[in-house]
Amino acid sequence: MKTYIGKGIYRSVAFGKVAVFKRQPVSVKRVYIQDKEAEKARVAEAERKALEQLQDIYEKALKDVGKTDAEIFKIHMMMIKDDDYNELITNIIESENVNAEYAVSLTSDNFAEIFNGMKDSYMQARAEDVKDISHRIIANLSGKAEHIPDPWEKVVICADELTPSETVLLDKNKIIAFVIAHGSSYSHAAILAGNMSIPAVVGVGGEFIDQIVDGSEIIVDGFTGEVFVDPDKETVARLSEKQRLFEEEKTFLQDLKGKRNVTVDGREINIFANIGSAEEVNASLANDAGGIGLLRSEFLYMGDKTLPTEEQQYTVYKNILEGMGGRHVVIRTFDIGADKQVRYFDHKYEENPAMGLRGIRIALSCPDIFKTQLRALYRASVYGSLGILFPMIASASELEKVLGICEEVKSELRAQGMVFSESVEVGVMIETPAAAIISDRLAPMVDFFSIGTNDLIQYTLACDRQNSEVEQFIDTHHEAVLRLIEMSVVNAHKCGIHVGICGELAADSELTEAFLRMGIDELSVSPASVLRMRNVVRAIDLSK
Repeated sequence: MKTYIGKGIYRSVAFGKVAVFKRQPVSVKRVYIQDKEAEKARVAEAERKALEQLQDIYEKALKDVGKTDAEIFKIHMMMIKDDDYNELITNIIESENVNAEYAVSLTSDNFAEIFNGMKDSYMQARAEDVKDISHRIIANLSGKAEHIPDPWEKVVICADELTPSETVLLDKNKIIAFVIAHGSSYSHAAILAGNMSIPAVVGVGGEFIDQIVDGSEIIVDGFTGEVFVDPDKETVARLSEKQRLFEEEKTFLQDLKGKRNVTVDGREINIFANIGSAEEVNASLANDAGGIGLLRSEFLYMGDKTLPTEEQQYTVYKNILEGMGGRHVVIRTFDIGADKQVRYFDHKYEENPAMGLRGIRIALSCPDIFKTQLRALYRASVYGSLGILFPMIASASELEKVLGICEEVKSELRAQGMVFSESVEVGVMIETPAAAIISDRLAPMVDFFSIGTNDLIQYTLACDRQNSEVEQFIDTHHEAVLRLIEMSVVNAHKCGIHVGICGELAADSELTEAFLRMGIDELSVSPASVLRMRNVVRAIDLSK
């Protein structure tokens, strides 16, 4: 038996056989040509086919993983149309008299080298996107169809890495787990595993792929991040029992639907759902979420070539509020920037975009765009219970400007005779140490706090959460983080406003009791975690 350890993604155990995924190599040779125009025409045709293929993949991804995660393929389509990318291909053909395949390959290498040389991990990840689209174009030029394995039985997909398109094109009905040698919990395979509710382990190391073979017996433990190849009888028995208990728990959790989120001693809290698209409303209701604690509105802005109009946004927000049937819905204004880049915002290169122009900073820099979203939100507010949440606030003066814009929007709507709810709540994301430290000043200005622990941890510990190299240094239970959370709760309650947690820590059952003792009023988690957290809360006795 061989054991490998990486990062576990989904709490489950999978038993099966290995299917090693290896990308089909496309050999590119430098060939001198006479007809440059013909080569350029070949590139244009190969790119046209690539765009058609990516559109098909995008539509498939919408069904499999939802709009937010499918947007990567819209971005790939935009990259294929990029003027700089295409200009370099053309220049290489023109100046070097070489074939189209070689020109695309050389362009890919040049762009990938530029991205890899950047310090920011998000920009480094764009190198893989360039390679992905270039590989697709070269495959079309070479007449080699994309090869995605189609196993005859359910398998554990093991790969060195998986591109977004490869991940989506795999037959989901035949996959019981993923094991990826490289990458982090933010990889596309990891995201897909979470959406499919199957275990995945990433970052097990490059030697893994070299040492395994198709058909080997394998166990993937998504709880611990352990992978066992050719397991012994003792390991099989131990993991079988672990999975049996997990399945029993899933059945038990279904019986909690309709029950209250109340502790043994009678303290009741809200358990809401975090969602990234309108499509996830049904999942929230299916898991009996009390409401939406965080809707990430940037899904409306990512992937398309132009800004969403007021009417487009209004329709989406209206449908979500109506779909939740009166349950409270918190919609965060667009948190563009950092790891969520939107091309038409014309972002300038930033050495560290996580610390740069993002969230409310972009909103205040582009007030017309911000006001358009606010108009749509307020207009939709009559169709349900709405809270508007502002991201990346770091000072009272920023919040004053934001609230001033809100008042401007409401005055304009009144003047135009447009109806909106006068009871819309406004809240602040506590995700910077600065916001937590001055939470006593922010609290009197808003109706609620929502603590975004993902960024709060990142900024407090100075660890880029997109960088897999520093994952080992991220202590999510760090005392400094917990102190900032407690400080925010105390200051919120002094002013009579409610406070919730919407980051990953909200689903960390090891901290649930500590959060309740701090006075947290709401936990907002993924739809799949709602019932599990209800069970955790119902077992806590705060009187002890």
